[in-house]
Amino acid sequence: MPWSSNGTFLVRVCGAEGETLAVYKPGRGERPLWDFPRGLYRREAAAWELSELLGWSIVPPTLVRDGPYGEGSVQQFVPADFEQHYFTLFESPEHHDALKRICVFDLLANNTDRKSGHCLLGEDGRIWAIDNGLCFHPDPKIRTVIWEFGGEKVPVELLDAVEAVLPRLDALQPLLDEEEVGAIRQRGERLLKVRTFPLADPMGRCYPWPMV
Repeated sequence: MPWSSNGTFLVRVCGAEGETLAVYKPGRGERPLWDFPRGLYRREAAAWELSELLGWSIVPPTLVRDGPYGEGSVQQFVPADFEQHYFTLFESPEHHDALKRICVFDLLANNTDRKSGHCLLGEDGRIWAIDNGLCFHPDPKIRTVIWEFGGEKVPVELLDAVEAVLPRLDALQPLLDEEEVGAIRQRGERLLKVRTFPLADPMGRCYPWPMV
């Protein structure tokens, strides 16, 4: 997939029940970063695990597997309308509930790279959150395009899901270290306390680049 910053491959996953397309991101294809250790593919899998623990299923199924270029993440490919992304989806109020859910997910996961194009409108009508490798840093690093809900109350049903998931976060230990899991818990506890979406940094340091 030539526009990816790291090694990213569209692959066919074959099994007894047939085959499906998937996105394979091997660890050996990652560009070194100064603020994240190698192994971003494990964070991709942890994002799916967190999405499932919350009961939201907003991240396509993602597993760690050994592939042609070594161990990496394998995520089910989502057939989508690739002309749509966060900025176009936000124009339709019927998508706001789904986008708020992704926003809360990113606040928990401390997503540092939620570009507009990382929100996909699937052929099934669902909005999916992809490209979650730059998540779960223990230090505050949120960078996202989803700031339109800043100052609004977080819907109660989303807060209830956050409260329910906090005692279950140890399930992420095989993919994240203890400090990273503890930081998710702290971010969740803070969100339960403030109960509102945060406002964007007026200096603009909370936006990814490029934004789409």
